[in-house]
Amino acid sequence: MLAPELIKKIKHIHIRTGRAVDSMMAGQYHSAFKGAGIEFEEVREYTPGDEVKSIDWNVSARFGRPFIKRYREERELVIMLMVDMSASGAFGTLSALKRETAAELAAILAFNAIRNNDKVGAILFTDRVELYIPPKKGASHVWRVIKEILSHEPQHHGTSIAGAAHFLGKVMRKRSVSFLISDFIDEYYGHALKAVSGRHDLIGVMVSDPGDFRLPGGGIVSLRDLETGETVTLDAFDRETTAQYESATRNDYRLRADMLQSCGVDLIEISTAASVIDPVRKFFRYRERIKAR
Repeated sequence: MLAPELIKKIKHIHIRTGRAVDSMMAGQYHSAFKGAGIEFEEVREYTPGDEVKSIDWNVSARFGRPFIKRYREERELVIMLMVDMSASGAFGTLSALKRETAAELAAILAFNAIRNNDKVGAILFTDRVELYIPPKKGASHVWRVIKEILSHEPQHHGTSIAGAAHFLGKVMRKRSVSFLISDFIDEYYGHALKAVSGRHDLIGVMVSDPGDFRLPGGGIVSLRDLETGETVTLDAFDRETTAQYESATRNDYRLRADMLQSCGVDLIEISTAASVIDPVRKFFRYRERIKAR
């Protein structure tokens, strides 16, 4: 049995995503990702008109004449939702927690996927993988994914993005479009992301809250790290202190975003204070333009 509060949250997401995942967005999704998944089909001799970039130089060197690799588009994609369930996701200063915003984003992506007859799976992780839902099709399966994201009670507090990335590499041999949804408050995961992004279409979704960048109202405040339990006391009355805090937190955010992109990972930035739909549409349009080149 689901708790009444959880049912209310699921209904809320259903209403919001139902409005968002209209035919226009579904079309944008199809244009953004279809064709991104390809499978090797054969090697054959080069014929005039073939693209030079398709030449297999190793085979060509072995036989002394040019050969090309041919691929075929996969009929369906596999969408993996990798959702950070660590303790920092339970933070939010406005109407939604980071975790709830992540669930809404996951719902939009999942419903776009099933409208295009793609499979959807999920990896829920903290400092270890806590739940793996293998990819399947169908609305009932998507609702299971959304329910698990909203109702899962993490057994651990920390974050291991590298561990989640390694797990994806082990369970997904077939190329997938994988959305890594997190605030990326972690360390030492760049190498793992580079390795995975070489095999999968990996997209980072960085979730933030306005409270990440500002101190609470004036006074002496104690800030507690939700993952480590460490606390720090600051004087929010002091303008220099508040300015330094905002500058440091925003700089740290940008460093995380830049690091993702340096790993070859595309980035979507979402906030608990703004629409989740707009950044997703913007990203779909960006992907459409890239494919059109």
